[in-house]
Amino acid sequence: MKRLHLHIAVDDLAHSVKFYSALFAAEPTVNKSDYAKWMIEEPRVNFAISTRSSKTGLDHLGIQVESPDELQEVYGRLEKAARPVLEEGLTTCCYAKSEKSWIADPQGLSWEVFLTSGESTVYGEDIDHTSISTPSKACCSPKVEATPADAACCAPRVVS
Repeated sequence: MKRLHLHIAVDDLAHSVKFYSALFAAEPTVNKSDYAKWMIEEPRVNFAISTRSSKTGLDHLGIQVESPDELQEVYGRLEKAARPVLEEGLTTCCYAKSEKSWIADPQGLSWEVFLTSGESTVYGEDIDHTSISTPSKACCSPKVEATPADAACCAPRVVS
């Protein structure tokens, strides 16, 4: 059974852990000095936050699978998406050992597909997504620095 993965970059981990623990009515299943994760069952979500990104907000999305067969099934979908795929293979990331690949949507938002095989005592290396990111100036695309004119494109909008 697959699980949606959301990773949010935050500037104050302790404050964010307190907020999301209240929102989800649960403490994180992983809580490190730079990273926290909740494995929520209803809806099935792997929700993670960290202080590792250069900017705050949505860092990436993903699909976590539970078996090698599911991983191969979703890898097949990546091939059909007609976008560059970055095959990371076996890796250590987010205090876990995983096999994963990455793809970016047409707006440049990174998606990872992964199967976790165990825990790790270290966060692991961050991966450079530029080889799969769209070279456009799409609002909120990862690894793209905002210009002053673009800086507020993703700010919450207040409707009165």
